[in-house]
Amino acid sequence: MSSRRSFLKNSGLALGAAAWPAASFAQSPEKQKTVLLQCAWATKNIGDIGHTPGTLRFLEQYLPEAKVILWAANTNEEVDAMLMKRFPKLEIVKGALTQEGGAVQEAIKHSDFFLRGPGMGQSTDFMIYCNKIGKPWGLQGQSYFPDMVTGKDGEKRIALLNGAAFIYCRDSKTLKLLQDVGVKPPVLEFGPDGCFGIDVRNEEKALERMKKHGLEEKKFITLQLRTHSPTSPGVDDKRPQKLNPLNPTPANIADDTRRAKVYQDLIAMWVKETGYKVVIAPEVRKEMEYNKKFVYDPLPDDLKKHVVNFDEFWNVDEACSFYARAHTVICHEPHTPIMALAMGTPMMHTFSEFHSPKCWMFKDIGLEEWAPEFDTTPATKMFEILMGIHHDYAAAEAKVKKAMAYVEDRAKSQMSVLRDVIKG
Repeated sequence: MSSRRSFLKNSGLALGAAAWPAASFAQSPEKQKTVLLQCAWATKNIGDIGHTPGTLRFLEQYLPEAKVILWAANTNEEVDAMLMKRFPKLEIVKGALTQEGGAVQEAIKHSDFFLRGPGMGQSTDFMIYCNKIGKPWGLQGQSYFPDMVTGKDGEKRIALLNGAAFIYCRDSKTLKLLQDVGVKPPVLEFGPDGCFGIDVRNEEKALERMKKHGLEEKKFITLQLRTHSPTSPGVDDKRPQKLNPLNPTPANIADDTRRAKVYQDLIAMWVKETGYKVVIAPEVRKEMEYNKKFVYDPLPDDLKKHVVNFDEFWNVDEACSFYARAHTVICHEPHTPIMALAMGTPMMHTFSEFHSPKCWMFKDIGLEEWAPEFDTTPATKMFEILMGIHHDYAAAEAKVKKAMAYVEDRAKSQMSVLRDVIKG
């Protein structure tokens, strides 16, 4: 067994927490179609983790006859174990596309379709490779900054996008961007971020955490600020937008401080009005340090008694079980609110559009009222939105249900298109 594990590790294959030898490609039923999903982008952000089980659930529910292989970009043992527990038939492959004859190239070769999972932009290497070997491919839940289709080599990227079997944009602004520059694959439509499909749970861990912090079901809200802080120590953000600068400027820090004050005021009003608690709950690991610094530490002691600042990160299954028991989930990042909606819980996405156009997806599913722009919305207005949820919670839950019904309809439609493509 140890020698087999060594072989799998060295060959770049993973076996479920399951990996498999290349020979198993031929063991599938002759007529069963195979979809290779590229996803699982990172483990330091539960949004990047959550894309994967959500998209897999959509595939399982609306394309149950297909075999699915996950090309996992970046996972760990805990995430692999969670995925295999929920999707025991899943096959996972890891490695680089550039490795000739490697695990990823073999998986693509033996698949009928290459599906790129949700994300904010991407390289085009997989498009070029799939076109080279004649493998149909499509995009699910994408957002783009304009530089994807403008500037240097913009026309080349447009031509590549036109080679997709379909492109589903998770926000209307990206959809319009592609339409305006002449991207015309056979299908170009709105389609939800895969994270909306998430249903993984870890009840035991969530209940333990609630007990540890004295939290009662539906008697606490959660929030998290996104700051101008580096993703990792010593690592600079190479993107043109510089969303996570290695050395935040005084203006960056002033922005963080100003936005944190809005959250502090919201916390104070919520606690005074309801007596319920507030949890600073992380979507992104790196924000734990900065939310403590900017949001929690400046609070007066009498208010801190009502605020819980998590000091340990979590996996997405625990987070989902936790958000299912929250009153309302508030976040500067988008995927924590998505998870809340998937659990039936009302949310607010206090967005900053410079992070990306993906913020518009809440408007696109009918929840614009719950997506206030951070820098133009005072704490009093955010509190008004929150109390609107609080004073008619049944109506808020019904609103969640309606939005999610639309999400499911769009996911079902996309999987129907995928079925037609792989059937030829």
